[in-house]
Amino acid sequence: MKALYLSFAVVIIDQVTKLMVKGFSIPFLNINYEGMYLGQMIPVFGDFFRFTFVENPGMAFGYDPGSNFKLIISVFSLVASIGLIFYLYVIRDKSWSLKIAIALILGGAVGNLIDRTFYGLFFDYSPLFYGKVVDFFDVDFFDFTLFGRSYDRWPVFNIADAAVTIGVLVLVLFYKKHQEEDEKVEAVLDGGTSTAVQDIAVSDESTKTVQTENSSDIINEDTINEQTDKRKEISD
Repeated sequence: MKALYLSFAVVIIDQVTKLMVKGFSIPFLNINYEGMYLGQMIPVFGDFFRFTFVENPGMAFGYDPGSNFKLIISVFSLVASIGLIFYLYVIRDKSWSLKIAIALILGGAVGNLIDRTFYGLFFDYSPLFYGKVVDFFDVDFFDFTLFGRSYDRWPVFNIADAAVTIGVLVLVLFYKKHQEEDEKVEAVLDGGTSTAVQDIAVSDESTKTVQTENSSDIINEDTINEQTDKRKEISD
């Protein structure tokens, strides 16, 4: 389960960068970090790449499904994260490319889940499971339309989104390799089953042979005894 270290690293980096953007306050330690204000843009490489602080109210690409559906998204993300942890245990003996992909997806899912679940409480603007996801990577891209919205830049994203995307790409790139591994495992299991069946068949044949030989010995012994008895009668 060493792959979980990667998931943990993704969550830590994701949350640290989000808090650096959004700001935070720890009154009992007298710490108050302002961060960026909502909508602020800081150019990194001109307009091509910049930090832009936005809060995603719902799903990917800023799509807002409504408050009722948002609870379902948060709960589903929680269940999916638990499922991914279990799946990492299941594939603990598989290739590292598969484990790294699932670990990245898990880390990204948990990172955004923390925002949705706790940020509303931490920053006092919504109840549990109704928080907003902090996004800040803003990259120029060609114009496109998605979910009925037109974009002249790639939708603003965060470390967690990037981790999920990279994880999915790794799964796609190494899909054939993972499929071949599964086929090899199935072949080994089928071969082992066939061998076991053959061993059982051989064992049954051996048992039958031994039983037949024992029966023949008993019949021969009975025949010899009968012949001996007849000779004694004739002699008498």
